[in-house]
Amino acid sequence: MISSPALFFLLQPGRPSIAAPPLPSSPAPPLRGISISPVAARPISSLRSSSIRIISPHALPDPLLSLPSMDPQEVPDLLPPRPPERDFAGTPYVPVYVMLPLGVVNGNGEVVDADVLVGQLRVLKAAGVDGVMVDCWWGNVEAHRPQEYNWTGYKRLFHMIRELKLKLQVVMSFHECGGNVGDDVSIPLPHWVTEIGRSNPDIYFTDRAGRRNTECLSWGIDKERVLQGRTGVEVYFDYMRSFRVEFDEYFEDGIISEIEIGLGACGELRYPSYPAKHGWKYPGIGEFQCYDRYLQKSLRRAAEARGHTIWARAPDSAGHYNSEPNLTGFFSDGGDYDSYYGRFFLNWYSQVLVDHADRVLMLARLAFEGSDIAVKVSGVHWWYKTASHAAELTAGFYNPCNRDGYASIAAVLKKHGAALNFTCVELRTMDQHEVFPEAFADPEGLVWQVLNAAWDAGIPVASENALPCYDRDGFNKILENAKPLNDPDGRHLLGFTYLRLTKVLFERANFVEFERFVKRMHGEAVLDLQKIDGFIRNEVGSRCISVDAADMICHEMRIG
Repeated sequence: MISSPALFFLLQPGRPSIAAPPLPSSPAPPLRGISISPVAARPISSLRSSSIRIISPHALPDPLLSLPSMDPQEVPDLLPPRPPERDFAGTPYVPVYVMLPLGVVNGNGEVVDADVLVGQLRVLKAAGVDGVMVDCWWGNVEAHRPQEYNWTGYKRLFHMIRELKLKLQVVMSFHECGGNVGDDVSIPLPHWVTEIGRSNPDIYFTDRAGRRNTECLSWGIDKERVLQGRTGVEVYFDYMRSFRVEFDEYFEDGIISEIEIGLGACGELRYPSYPAKHGWKYPGIGEFQCYDRYLQKSLRRAAEARGHTIWARAPDSAGHYNSEPNLTGFFSDGGDYDSYYGRFFLNWYSQVLVDHADRVLMLARLAFEGSDIAVKVSGVHWWYKTASHAAELTAGFYNPCNRDGYASIAAVLKKHGAALNFTCVELRTMDQHEVFPEAFADPEGLVWQVLNAAWDAGIPVASENALPCYDRDGFNKILENAKPLNDPDGRHLLGFTYLRLTKVLFERANFVEFERFVKRMHGEAVLDLQKIDGFIRNEVGSRCISVDAADMICHEMRIG
């Protein structure tokens, strides 16, 4: 008997099979009257080996009942030790969603590999996953002409998801796909927008060298009628309103549980300050993205209002994409970032980000009245252990060591009733230090700061992993952040979205760990290999089975 429907899928023909050896002619007595199903007796977390053989309890060697009693403490270690894990049984239920592939709907309005996708979704459903997240790409839907929307592919996809009784998180993706870490398809901005960009490249974010970033539109055109008579925020609102009308039935029956509003690069609320297409490599500090003429005009107005027109410029000593903070005049300890001018500029730069969120979320609340909305904030954790937090500053988060840069973001989300979705909850500071000690990264410190800023503001918090995660240590870190231990207010995450649905996830070892993680996020009890080891030790100590027999059991249960 296979206890998990999802695991059953992984063991179908074409996959490593489970075979039990023939029963001996004279079966040995069972273990102390305990009937053990060969598979059910094994914790899901132990099914990692590339080939699994189930051994019948009757096929074990005869117990050596003549052995003297042994103290369980004297039994040699039979299983590799694991650090103790926190028991999440009975903890609050945190829903788990899985991001679908970026190109699940192509530019022709077709669901890619629909039959394969349905099979994968069935497995996710059987594993207890609550729903999926889907990017609705602006570049696909409003591709050719303004206000002509093609939702055909998404209608087919949503119908498939509803038939499987899964929930939907939908992302209003107003950025291009391609050129960032993890992007495996290319989906540019709408063709009619890129045509405008050819004659007016200032609609894009621009760096100090004048390089345009076509990933998303500059926030400087939020109120400029440069998109064939419409402003940036009007374009976003029309798109969101069209989606709400087209998919009304999915809102009414509760299939769509949340709308995430794309507000910048990668759909996150941030400037595109570290683009790989312009040569950025981790852990570079990135560059300020405020050199298009619309943001330059905004900066001049702010400087004039302050009475210092000479401040109407971006820093000229902030280095380049791959600089280190201490090698720049602006970000180094005691640098210009904390001067009168530096504080003015960073206040303006970060306020542009907050104002953009304010404008778009106000319209999103109108378009999706009565529905849950959310905003994703990126986890820029490198250089967090330095005074200036340079990488956060260029991304628009005014969060040096002497200032909380996330309180203002939490406040604007609170104003519009939006949840905060934060990334990098699976990362460990020690791991980052071992791989890139020169980055002075602290993802754990950043996660703790952002989650508490949101909770202090009274807004719900969700999260997702920043990088692919398949190992138990990463999942345990997510669990720790999702359900903080001994929190006096019992706070926990609203939900978690797993990045991302791939073939690698369905590899046996990976999916076993993922399914175990889902159960723990739901507050369910899971079997633990260490407890089985302890049971076997006691059986040996009380002469119920021999050391050799116990060793055989453990060998069959051992993680390969």
